[in-house]
Amino acid sequence: MSDQKNLVIAIVLCFLIIFGFQYFVEGPQIEQAQQQAATTSTDGDTPSQIPSAAVDGASAPSVQGATAQGALTRAQSLQKADRVKINTPTLHGSVSLTGARLDDLTLIDYRETVDPTSPEIKLLSPAGSPHPYYAEFGWSAAPGTATKLPNAQTIWSTDNTELTPQKPLKLTWDNGEGLIFHRTISVDDNYMFSIDQMIENNTGAPVTLYPYGLISRHGTPETTDFYILHEGPLGVLNETLEEIDYSDLEEGKSENYSSVGGWLGITDKFWLTALIPNQETSIKARFSYAPQGARYQTDFLNQDGINVPAGETVGLTNRLFAGAKVVSVLDTYEQEYNIDRFDLAIDWGWFYFLTKPIYYALEFLNSWIGNLGLAIMALTVIIKIILLPLAHKSYVSMSKMKRLQPEMVKLRERFGDDKQKLNQEMMALYKREKANPAAGCLPIMLQIPIFFALYKVLFVTLLMRHQPFYGYIKDLAAPDPTTIFNLFGLIPWDPPQFLMIGFLPLLMGLSMYLQQKLNPQPADPVQAKIFLFMPIFFTYLLASFPAGLVIYWTWNNILSMAQQWLIMKRMGVSVSGTSDKS
Repeated sequence: MSDQKNLVIAIVLCFLIIFGFQYFVEGPQIEQAQQQAATTSTDGDTPSQIPSAAVDGASAPSVQGATAQGALTRAQSLQKADRVKINTPTLHGSVSLTGARLDDLTLIDYRETVDPTSPEIKLLSPAGSPHPYYAEFGWSAAPGTATKLPNAQTIWSTDNTELTPQKPLKLTWDNGEGLIFHRTISVDDNYMFSIDQMIENNTGAPVTLYPYGLISRHGTPETTDFYILHEGPLGVLNETLEEIDYSDLEEGKSENYSSVGGWLGITDKFWLTALIPNQETSIKARFSYAPQGARYQTDFLNQDGINVPAGETVGLTNRLFAGAKVVSVLDTYEQEYNIDRFDLAIDWGWFYFLTKPIYYALEFLNSWIGNLGLAIMALTVIIKIILLPLAHKSYVSMSKMKRLQPEMVKLRERFGDDKQKLNQEMMALYKREKANPAAGCLPIMLQIPIFFALYKVLFVTLLMRHQPFYGYIKDLAAPDPTTIFNLFGLIPWDPPQFLMIGFLPLLMGLSMYLQQKLNPQPADPVQAKIFLFMPIFFTYLLASFPAGLVIYWTWNNILSMAQQWLIMKRMGVSVSGTSDKS
């Protein structure tokens, strides 16, 4: 029994350490880092063949771009260049004819708040705006050559007025020296852009150029700052997932890779912008940082140049994903374009083999039931049924130990000063009653990965975002908006954030307290006080968690209590620990 209690205490202490460190140490450090710009250059190893975010000629704000002196609004920045509108079932925006940049995108299906009339999520923004974020494709010349190439200031010509899934955007630029560059940008019904680049060589001599693609993001973005979720530069290169924190790049070290195909980009919790080079070409990939304006860049450069013989036209196709991380959409692109593990743009975590199937199960239940909160509860029941044999073994073991608790107290009173004799008598009691104090440990350990996998699904995917439950819960991805400290809204007072302890977290804490009453109570007074404190701690902790997670935790506690109570009743054990059989 002592081993089982120590296991539970160890798990609880791990939670305390992880969440405490995240809240009191990492949180303030990250916030401070986001408010300070680096003072020394860290881009000394920038290859000259790829335009750097630090030297691309675009005006950009400082670290806090929105407050930089002279910074334009997003709308003002969009008016600085001629544009071609983007209009698809999922995207609004425009392509800048200056530089042929994709620098203006909003997501039609996702709003900033639960209000359906609130603004669309802004994904990409032009240089000069408060938070520039854009993608660019182009050509680099071989070192030592002086070929005139299109750059960020090049003004492209077109007859198009709109880019739609049915109508690609065709761009042209003549360098005046015999090279004509053609670029066709097409987009599908979701979030994939195809960039076809062609070079028409009328110079009378062969030309070799190197295609590149880059994503530049200016200003350190606001992140969730939670240890189970990666936000920032990432990609799959050389068949390996690479995840790089913003803070790692700020320390001055560019990350460089060589790969055949793959993909690389920048991810937020729900949104992704990713470069997808031709999957059969060898590339040099890089993640870098320029301190002026806190500009992060991810880019690739083809290792093998494109040779264009005189009088011929040659080109290639690269792609750009810019949109929401919808699981089915990512999976479809992975299969359609043979993109290596594109689904890892979502941070599935260590338990990928559990997390993704759980996601699909929850998605199916949601489509069938029509309410995600009820789907979470239904999935919890299904998981409980699957784990029934393990849980049954654990609860039977705990029931036996609870029934033996009065006898164990008597033994401690008799042999409290003789530890060796006490242990001998305890072991004899376990053997006589066929009780194993460690029998409940293995089932608990096997259930932990499933719990974390479900928690991960609810936290990192788009399923819960802006999904209502019932009553006052309008967004399952947001914390319970009520609080006991103003009597759930009856008192006209808005408490500070740390006092926002709503009805759902209180219900969870109550369920946790009642569940403890069904379990054998620790004989050690210190352990007993720790366990008594845990419902209070978790009530406060989960008050800031998404409502959907609190619903899951509360419902799981209720189901566990019901199952344990039935087992105890069948074994003739009362809640107080005494036997009902006399």
